[in-house]
Amino acid sequence: MGKNTIILAIESSCDDTSAAVIINGKIASNIIATQKVHEAYGGVVPELASRAHLQHIVPTVANALAQAQVQKNELSAVAFTQGPGLLGSLLVGTCFAKGLALGLNIPLIEINHLQAHILAHFIDAPTPEFPMLCLTVSGGHTQIVRLDSHFEMHILGQTMDDAAGEAFDKIGKIMGLGYPAGAIIDALSAKGDADKFSFSEPQIPNYDFSFSGFKTSFLYFVQKETAKNEDFIAQNLNDLCASVQRSIVHILMKKLQKAAQDTQIKHIAIAGGVSANGGLRKALHAAGEKNGWQTYVPALEYCTDNAAMIAMAAHFKFEKNDFSTHYCAPNPRLKMS
Repeated sequence: MGKNTIILAIESSCDDTSAAVIINGKIASNIIATQKVHEAYGGVVPELASRAHLQHIVPTVANALAQAQVQKNELSAVAFTQGPGLLGSLLVGTCFAKGLALGLNIPLIEINHLQAHILAHFIDAPTPEFPMLCLTVSGGHTQIVRLDSHFEMHILGQTMDDAAGEAFDKIGKIMGLGYPAGAIIDALSAKGDADKFSFSEPQIPNYDFSFSGFKTSFLYFVQKETAKNEDFIAQNLNDLCASVQRSIVHILMKKLQKAAQDTQIKHIAIAGGVSANGGLRKALHAAGEKNGWQTYVPALEYCTDNAAMIAMAAHFKFEKNDFSTHYCAPNPRLKMS
């Protein structure tokens, strides 16, 4: 029996510090330390995020190793998120991973955060077959990606301005909801009438997205209505949330269905923080039944930023002996390669 391949993965691209251990391709632990400090500011404050990462990274890694029942000297490699993300946050994870790999004299593996979101689908069975399409939706990105293998990824379409998750958060802020607003809107939507209000949807060609105009349309609508009734938002909050969610999900699914129809690909997935949205998950399953797709939705713990997805991507890179040098640096604007 050969030696176990044990990889420690670190994710620190934004405001969650996460560490995971993967053993022979199976996730053995996935620890996430969230940062509550940003709620008071209605968004992530980069300087505060990087300081919190410095506080969280050592205990988070220790917890991940303990839960996996792994000692540092048993590690085969250390993986980390290279980008995209916030520079200060990425620096914390990168420097920690470099130092640990250097001290243990084991390989270092740099991971693209967006690729990792997609490869989270290979953590648990059933796993997708190639070719597959993945709609990656988060606070910072909205993309439709075609995969022909684990690392052959081609962007078919992406947002031209705001991401879908950003639209949820900013619309939530307009309505006076807390941050992050996506989960709050999702919960309130269940109590509302999704057909109560309608908003103009962007007419963008091909598979690209735009949410800036949609967000502005909502703002103007609310300003007009609150001028007539200052309690309009409070009196219609559930219906507003349901209507907003229906519109955003419709924009996303319309493009995904077009891409699936044009490519004739039947294995369809969603990933990223917004893939935790109940409306989107329900819409994907409904479209799958209608179109004969095999649909894939990550477990909730693998939707938001987490190190398990970094570990899964690192596992595939390790199999190819695709390692980094210690000259690698964090890249806040790292593109899908």
